[in-house]
Amino acid sequence: MADNITSGPMITELEISTDLRELNILENDTPVLPLRDMVLFPHIPLPITIGRDSSLQIVQQAYESKTAIAAVAQKDPAVENPGKKDLYTIGMLCKVAKVMQIPEGPVTAFVVPIVPVSLGKVVKKKPFMRAEITQIPQILPAPGNMEMIVLAESVFETYQNILQYIGDNEQKEIQFALQQFDDRVIDRLNFIAFNSPLDYHEKQQLLEISDVHKRTSMLYHHLDLALQKLELRADIQTRTHEDLTQMQKEQFLKQQMRAIRDELGSDAGDADIDEINERAAKMPWNKDAQTHYEKEVRKLERYSPQSPEYAIQYAYLDTLLNLPWNKYSPDNFSLDKVEKILDRDHYGLDKVKERIIEQMAVVKLRKDMKAPIICLYGPPGVGKTSLGKSVADALGREYTRISLGGLHDEAEIRGHRRTYIGAMPGRIMAALEKCGTGNPVFVLDEIDKIGSDFKGDPSTALLEVLDPEQNNKFHDNYIDCDYDLSKILFIATANDLSTISRPLLDRMEIIEIDGYIPEEKIEIARRHLVAKSLEEHGFPSDEITFRRDALAYIVERYTRESGVRQLEKRIAKILRKIARLKASDKDYPRIVTLKNVKEFLGKEEVNPDSYESNEFLGVVTGLAWTQVGGEILFIESSLSEGKGEKLTLTGNLGAVMKESAVIALQYLKAHARQLGIDPKKFSEMDVHVHVPEGAIPKDGPSAGITMVTSLASSFTGRKVRSKVAMTGEITLRGKVLPVGGIKEKILAAKRAGITDIVLCEENRKDIEEISDRYLEGLTFHYVSKIEEVLDFALE
Repeated sequence: MADNITSGPMITELEISTDLRELNILENDTPVLPLRDMVLFPHIPLPITIGRDSSLQIVQQAYESKTAIAAVAQKDPAVENPGKKDLYTIGMLCKVAKVMQIPEGPVTAFVVPIVPVSLGKVVKKKPFMRAEITQIPQILPAPGNMEMIVLAESVFETYQNILQYIGDNEQKEIQFALQQFDDRVIDRLNFIAFNSPLDYHEKQQLLEISDVHKRTSMLYHHLDLALQKLELRADIQTRTHEDLTQMQKEQFLKQQMRAIRDELGSDAGDADIDEINERAAKMPWNKDAQTHYEKEVRKLERYSPQSPEYAIQYAYLDTLLNLPWNKYSPDNFSLDKVEKILDRDHYGLDKVKERIIEQMAVVKLRKDMKAPIICLYGPPGVGKTSLGKSVADALGREYTRISLGGLHDEAEIRGHRRTYIGAMPGRIMAALEKCGTGNPVFVLDEIDKIGSDFKGDPSTALLEVLDPEQNNKFHDNYIDCDYDLSKILFIATANDLSTISRPLLDRMEIIEIDGYIPEEKIEIARRHLVAKSLEEHGFPSDEITFRRDALAYIVERYTRESGVRQLEKRIAKILRKIARLKASDKDYPRIVTLKNVKEFLGKEEVNPDSYESNEFLGVVTGLAWTQVGGEILFIESSLSEGKGEKLTLTGNLGAVMKESAVIALQYLKAHARQLGIDPKKFSEMDVHVHVPEGAIPKDGPSAGITMVTSLASSFTGRKVRSKVAMTGEITLRGKVLPVGGIKEKILAAKRAGITDIVLCEENRKDIEEISDRYLEGLTFHYVSKIEEVLDFALE
């Protein structure tokens, strides 16, 4: 609750003595009362409403002990517990004349400001602020100073003019209070300063001027400016009223003109109305839409063709007629055709294609689209958006797409109400108007990047769009008539599911698209990217070819991504170099080889993973999954003399990976004797586990068996078998658990020259799903317990 002045007449009937000698002034320990939105002036007594508990203590103690207080304005009224830095340095030394409790209301303190004071060092903060103060002497004008007399009269006259612009009751109260100061000019000036229409910052500036003559001059300047603003505002209101009266007159005349035109049976807008009525007669819309149209046409007929309202209403009806009401393209497709088109346009993505074909089978059987909305989720550049085009091509439907990235206004989905100038339909209806059919394949791109602000949350508007139970009566604010969206095949795309609201996520069926492996990227480049880039760079489709090893080299040494966008850019860069040679009439390669790639692309940008020898104890090759594919990583461990209490983990490891290291060490301690490890070593040696490339964060449980093997190698002194890699989670009981990303991991191992891979027995099914050509040269060892891992891996 704020400390501020109460409404009502000034209290002048109280017999309040302002003699400083009656007060106990503690200049080195004065209580400080913070004020909100208020600045006090000398000898202007007033009531203050007390809101803070600390303020109540100040006024009660001051009243009982007749102690003076320093009342100082806050710089920011919103600060609840102000310190010295939150207060102005100049305030008023005040006497608390009375403290009273209003029934069922706040406490009110009547204070009498006496002299201005300067706030010094704070000596105490609890239970309320106490500070050192210094009285500021006021510089009074000389008696009979003519300039001061004229200046004061100007202030009184200007203030009287300002009072003409306030309410009668408040004006009478102020006039009555002014009469109490007739024989005290300076106090009367202070009263005017307090009740002037200035804000409290400007009033504070007046208080801080100790020279009364200068303060009065500044007060006159502020009052004169305030009076000019009030006069200008009144003048504007008068002119506006006159303009409004003229507008009403013009509107009345226009209505009379319309009545005359109706009697004559002619209207300048007849041609427009006839034209839209002809279009409406051919529309296959439902009864509700027909009724709504007829109502809106009657509005158009009432407007003059020269009025702005006519153009707005005509544009609305034109939009209404352009929508594809009950206009659908036929679904004559076969599942074999869908599969062929998907295979033609996209290499790999077998599971995604299978799910889309299943959805098409449902469409074929049910003859409608009331099925779950598909959301394709995966990293950038893997073909999510282009899949929508392929589906539209396979179904023979129109294709339309809107990008939702950065959208933060709900009206972008639902449309603007027609009461706003420049109103238009939402993006959903605008896209349907453009494509011309009511059952297109509709791609909602980047649905995870929708924003929200004070204009609303677009994701909540999408709930109605993507709900099969609601979207048959979608209501766009601009169209203002229910529209059926249930025949549309919606396909959303996203990179990150965590940013999508849960209700919206529940309405969609998530299909995850993993990143491409290098072999798939090479095939995509051969089948699609090279041909596309040749056309874009002005080459015939058969003029330039890329050797397979050249494409593989680009993938491995110049790109590091889940999709193929960077690969396409590298191919385009090579073709630009060749185009320059061709345009300059110089020799250029028709077949791009490994040598050409190095020449045109320059220094390698990515260092491929490679196996390191097993000559060191404690070094084991692990397998990791990343968004850009599989990788190998090395787990290193070393022992040093110590007390056996220290386990150091380095390499930017996450919490789960650190836990794996702790479990691995604890397992070795528990099974030391059966592994041939002297238990005393654990109390005499400190352990350090490191995973190289410390700048890259690493986490996950799949390095569990790798860490056990690394530590066992260090403690037993046995080297790790050559060209072995492993992945798997461990438990304290010694079980090996399955992990994910197997396909990417084994391809990374193959690229690095690994020959043997240790996996959990339960991951055998993942290996069986991988094509045999990716498994050539690899031997898999399936394990269920850590003992089996160590028996095979350690020499």
